[in-house]
Amino acid sequence: MKTKHYNVFVIGSGIAGQTVAKACVKQKLTVAIADNREFGGTCANRGCDPKKIVIQFSALLEQSQRLEKIGVSKLPKISWKKVQQFKTQFVEDIPVETEESFKKLNIDLYHQSPEFINENEILVEGKTITADYFVIATGRTPRVLPIKGSKHLETSDAILNLKKIPKTASFIGSGYVGMEFATMLAILGCKVTIFEQGDKALSNFDQFLVEKLNKNIKIKYALNGEKMRHKSRKVFNTAGRIPSVKDLKLDNANIKLDETGIVVNDFLQSTTNKKVYACGDVSSLSLPLTPLSGLQGYIVGENIINNNKKEFQFPVVPSTVFTQPNLSSIGLQEDEAKKRYKNILVFKGEATDWFNAKKSNQNTYAYKIIVNKRTQEIVGAHILSERANENINLFSMAISNKMTVSEFKRLIFTYPSYSNDLKAMLADED
Repeated sequence: MKTKHYNVFVIGSGIAGQTVAKACVKQKLTVAIADNREFGGTCANRGCDPKKIVIQFSALLEQSQRLEKIGVSKLPKISWKKVQQFKTQFVEDIPVETEESFKKLNIDLYHQSPEFINENEILVEGKTITADYFVIATGRTPRVLPIKGSKHLETSDAILNLKKIPKTASFIGSGYVGMEFATMLAILGCKVTIFEQGDKALSNFDQFLVEKLNKNIKIKYALNGEKMRHKSRKVFNTAGRIPSVKDLKLDNANIKLDETGIVVNDFLQSTTNKKVYACGDVSSLSLPLTPLSGLQGYIVGENIINNNKKEFQFPVVPSTVFTQPNLSSIGLQEDEAKKRYKNILVFKGEATDWFNAKKSNQNTYAYKIIVNKRTQEIVGAHILSERANENINLFSMAISNKMTVSEFKRLIFTYPSYSNDLKAMLADED
């Protein structure tokens, strides 16, 4: 069998893989890219983007419910069929457009997951291929639960493609995906139950705010040792995601993998096979955030082109759970700050009696801001509000630029606005 050779072979066509491939081909390197699903990656096809499209309709209904009888005389009716049609307009052309963009750059395409034969070769579509470098950018995939009947569980893909809103639904897992979609379905009239084996939901977020969010979302926990029966029309596995490497046969290529992903050094290069790089969610030095995947893709491209000149350093990255209201976070949590600094200031409280909450009849609006007492620099921010996903970006700029409390409070924002509320959050220390 004839062997084909490329300078760079990329596995995965999401934002990380796309960034690497395009950077390398622009430097006249020969490049190929493979994906076992539709080209374009998770975020654009079946993740962040379509999720935000459908969730905005439940957000509209939730806002209307708050304003009912104080200005809204009739609640809007959501046509789920039209919502799905609208969502489809955004995602249906992505695979074709992504492939066309690659073809214009003379990047070869393979529609199958490769498997490593050894450290230097892969097998894909019946072809043996060698490359100077292999880039693994396969992202993550839903965790398969080791429980009886797990084959009947559906994933977030199914939620995004529901033909109608079910009367009842259960979620196994209370992370990002579970909480976001549980909130959406509950607002749209579905009776929702969430099962979580841990002692708290959204464990990566500030629990002061999570507890306030949970006042609006009822969560039932399955207790160990108790035999319980629970029925619902739909049951979704939202128990987290794991590195999507099942079909790659990494052991054949001496590629180290652990629970965090493909183990890489600061150049995002495999610690055990120098011909391999990993970027995006599948990397051990990553978080499941699209902007971070793009940054890592850029760094891998640079390191392939310039022989490891650029190290990856975690930037200050904001994250949001798109529940109603939004829960957003950036920087250090309180316990992390206490370990890092001798003394900290904690500004926290509820803002339900502030103008922005009262004008829209909100009963949930809270915050916690963490400050290094010695330097007065803001080092962490956590917000629960209907505009948290936007407001957290201002704290992102503040933390990235090492702004102090007084410097931030001197900024002038529009009034009345949620942005202006951020300065008030720094008024009273807890």
